[in-house]
Amino acid sequence: MFERPGGGERAVVVQFDLGQGAVDERLAELKLLASSAGATVEGVVRGRRAAPDPALFAGRGKVEEIGEILRAQAADLVIFNHALSPAQQRNLEKSLECRVVDRSALILDIFAQRAKSHEGKLQVELAQLSHLSTRLVRGWTHLERQKGGIGLRGPGETQLETDRRLLGNRVKLLKARLARLEKQRSTRRRARARRDVLSVSLVGYTNAGKSTLFNALTKADVYAADQLFATLDTTSRRLFVGGGNVVISDTVGFIRDLPHALVAAFHATLEETAHADLLLHVVDAASEDREAQIAAVNAVLGEIGAAEVPQIQVWNKIDLTHADAAIARDACDRIERVFLSARAGDGLDLLRAALEVSVQAASAREVVPVAPVLDADGAFAPDGDPGDPLVPNPDSGPARVCGSHFSWR
Repeated sequence: MFERPGGGERAVVVQFDLGQGAVDERLAELKLLASSAGATVEGVVRGRRAAPDPALFAGRGKVEEIGEILRAQAADLVIFNHALSPAQQRNLEKSLECRVVDRSALILDIFAQRAKSHEGKLQVELAQLSHLSTRLVRGWTHLERQKGGIGLRGPGETQLETDRRLLGNRVKLLKARLARLEKQRSTRRRARARRDVLSVSLVGYTNAGKSTLFNALTKADVYAADQLFATLDTTSRRLFVGGGNVVISDTVGFIRDLPHALVAAFHATLEETAHADLLLHVVDAASEDREAQIAAVNAVLGEIGAAEVPQIQVWNKIDLTHADAAIARDACDRIERVFLSARAGDGLDLLRAALEVSVQAASAREVVPVAPVLDADGAFAPDGDPGDPLVPNPDSGPARVCGSHFSWR
């Protein structure tokens, strides 16, 4: 048994190539995560393995290299950009004599720092306890101490058993409180459904610009910053577009390899996304890793049951790519992407036009129109020319159906 080392802020980060690809992008993301958590990256260790070592994740020689860099840089923390088993974490801390955290623990720490609302704090605590529950065994020297004698006899439990019981009781309490909050959310959703208000959720990779876009659309003042997981608590605002009102929600950003404990704890919050009528999938157009980020977001959407919710991709930050604001359509002329800059305001009118068409379709309980009608100058024309192929002609029979289409609840 050993006394677990304390934490620190001078970190050495470790990234292995296990054949998953995009290693440079993953390392850059790890550095941003470490910075967001308040750590200073003093050194980087990279390597390649066919499979993780069962005992240390890294090989013995690579662990010695990490130790040398720790001593040379006077660092006191090692961050692995991988999921470590409790045994691997414990063995690494014994060998390196410093605190070792994995990717999941790092993300949970950032969430703990950023949670502001009561619900957000409950969700983060639940995720942390779920992560901690697998790391109690032989984690601290006091866990197996038992004493006998007059005045020293306990309830017949080891300290480890007591800790497990107390942790389990706390988890039950947190789940009960979150269940009550989830019921309140469900009541609000039913009220919006009765009023036929379109529900729109902003989703996307962390730091893609969702909060900046939310502020630009709704004139709100939610916190927006160039950092990972700047938003944890869902914020909703009513937005009026030409066809009526929508409720648009700014949600927590996603990231590749999002800890399962975090997804489970944030079930009530993420369920808002699954019950939305439309998703605006915000993409960082300036990121070279955007395709992998899109895939990561879609994977999380599938995990929370939101894979079938209609979505429009919003490619943000075109001011950094020097591209023009535009709308891209698929082979059936449905809106597929909107290119804009939330910070500069370019292309926001195109997004509002797309939302207006969606509201009109929802109020009529019809298939969403293929695209907004634009005039010769590219401006939105709500009263389109009946001769335009995007406007149904009453004399030509029912509108054509092309492939899968949006249906509104």
